[in-house]
Amino acid sequence: MSHDVTPSTDSPFRSEPTARDQAPQFVLPLVVRIEKAAPPARTDALETAARAVLVMLSDERSVGDGEWAEAMRHWQDARIRKVVRRARGAEWRRAEALPGITVTGKAAEVRVFPPVPLDGWPKELAKLQVSGTDLDDPEPFAEADTTAPVLWLNPDLDMSAGKAMAQAGHGAQLAWWELSDEERAAWRDAGFPLAVRTADPGRWPELTAGGLPLVRDAGFTEIAPGSCTVVADHPALR
Repeated sequence: MSHDVTPSTDSPFRSEPTARDQAPQFVLPLVVRIEKAAPPARTDALETAARAVLVMLSDERSVGDGEWAEAMRHWQDARIRKVVRRARGAEWRRAEALPGITVTGKAAEVRVFPPVPLDGWPKELAKLQVSGTDLDDPEPFAEADTTAPVLWLNPDLDMSAGKAMAQAGHGAQLAWWELSDEERAAWRDAGFPLAVRTADPGRWPELTAGGLPLVRDAGFTEIAPGSCTVVADHPALR
């Protein structure tokens, strides 16, 4: 089945107005730790952000009668917005003191927080910078293991690391939505293995036409509305 996000035509990422725009708008805050002396590698940060979204979605506080469940429902009923900010030193320590979950990659640290109203950020997070998340990979990352989930980035788009982290999170979330309960449990119990890689330009058309979950960005920041940013290539969805 070919789709933008879910079988529903009311995609949370489409650029056209939808019923989701009438709902109260919430945002999922993610904060990446970027210390001046030791910034994380870009790919490590992207993969850690994607896992952080999955950890939040699967946390017992996010479902049923959990303490974050109502905010999660509000967020998922509207546009699925994610905003990545950066912190270091005392800023990071203040962020860590707020309710949330810190997820660690090879060296990257990303803290994800329960959704907040678009205009209702906690002051400790509102003060953090969105810009300045430009990261690079000092060394090439190995080829992706395609027996595990791979989030393929559009090779034709130039995104900041913060923007790409949010898009990788979108892709991971779309894969999560499409999996059965058993497949979700298996992924969670394995620690959410995944890779984020930029697709080969020659393979990108094949990936976007293959019926896998596809993120079409709503165009709030950096890139044109409707741009295809990520294909979520989970083995169970092939």
